[in-house]
Amino acid sequence: MHTMRTSARWVILLLVGLTLTNCKNSGNDPVIQPANPSTLVSNRLLGTFTQTQLRERISGLGQQIDPFVTLLVQREIQAYRIVYKTKNTDNTDINASGILLVPKPLSGETFPLVSQQHGTIFDESQSPSYFASTSEAGTIGALFASSGYIVSFPDYIGYGESKGVPHPYLHRQTEASASLDMLRAAREFISTNKIGWNNRTMLTGYSQGGHATMSLLKLMEDQFPTEFTLVAASCGAGPYNVEGFMQDLVNTTTHGISQYNNLYVWVLQTYNRVYGLNRPMSFYFKNPYAADVQANGTRSNIRVSINTAFTDAFRTGLNSGSDADFLKAVRDNNVFDWKPKTPLQLYHGNADNQVFYRNSTDALAAMKARAATDVTLFTAQGKDHGPAIEDYLLGTFQFFNSKRQ
Repeated sequence: MHTMRTSARWVILLLVGLTLTNCKNSGNDPVIQPANPSTLVSNRLLGTFTQTQLRERISGLGQQIDPFVTLLVQREIQAYRIVYKTKNTDNTDINASGILLVPKPLSGETFPLVSQQHGTIFDESQSPSYFASTSEAGTIGALFASSGYIVSFPDYIGYGESKGVPHPYLHRQTEASASLDMLRAAREFISTNKIGWNNRTMLTGYSQGGHATMSLLKLMEDQFPTEFTLVAASCGAGPYNVEGFMQDLVNTTTHGISQYNNLYVWVLQTYNRVYGLNRPMSFYFKNPYAADVQANGTRSNIRVSINTAFTDAFRTGLNSGSDADFLKAVRDNNVFDWKPKTPLQLYHGNADNQVFYRNSTDALAAMKARAATDVTLFTAQGKDHGPAIEDYLLGTFQFFNSKRQ
């Protein structure tokens, strides 16, 4: 475990590395297209964005990053809206969407491919495929792309092209499959348009995106180990141990922040629906919270520690193990206790009140117990969920830059 201590010297070394990196294919990584089913349905150019436009978008990411935006933004980029085929939670076919960001190459450049999974969004307009100037894709994704990465940014199920169905929040299987199928569509587009990809692939995401990235990494390593050349994965502040996280919410006094509590409501409602439990909210919550959640869902207003809003029967069922159906659903979305082979870095603030720090320490301990040799946890000391994003971004840039050739 490492403590994050970002210094001006460290950042300058990072920027020099990014600026001087030779992105030409070294010859050691031949581009091989596996024989896989086509997923690409359509693509549409949303626009070409100059360095000046990108700097305007990206300014405001944080005090550690803003002074260096001019150096990080090195290329103009093109943004393509991708529509592709994937599977919904019931395994039926569905069209999904995302954004593919392609940097304009300097002389002879080829680029790694990054699959970036977004964090929680409540507003459809913030979905990656719209490439809004304030969205995660429009800022962080644009920063990665302009720095010399092709970026595949899936919407997930429930946004963009598939906005007509509910988003299965924190559902491991569809987070992973929607992200992988977007990567496959990106590969088709890259091949058809002869974009300079050096065959290296990296994965990253923060918060919900951290869980989605970990889920994607496990899916790719377990079921499709040779389809892409994975060289690095970076996960920030994700709820990897969903079961342990749920135990904390049920048994301990936490914040009374309604925006955070709505995230936990969303997870509960998703599992209740996707796993066919179909219970009324009064099974999980006492009144008046049950009526609020039943009527307003993720816009409810629970301003107490959420353990005091749950019913005694629900808490008892989880603690005793007698609520086997709900526990089965929760455990199906755990993604912390396995052995990754790809070099993996975890980032988390140890004062995180939204996604508790234990998710990353549990993952590190479980992976080390399984003899994983290339997993590192970087702790942002004293930082809550939002402020730790800067540490994650700077660390991920340095990590990816070291793996790009």
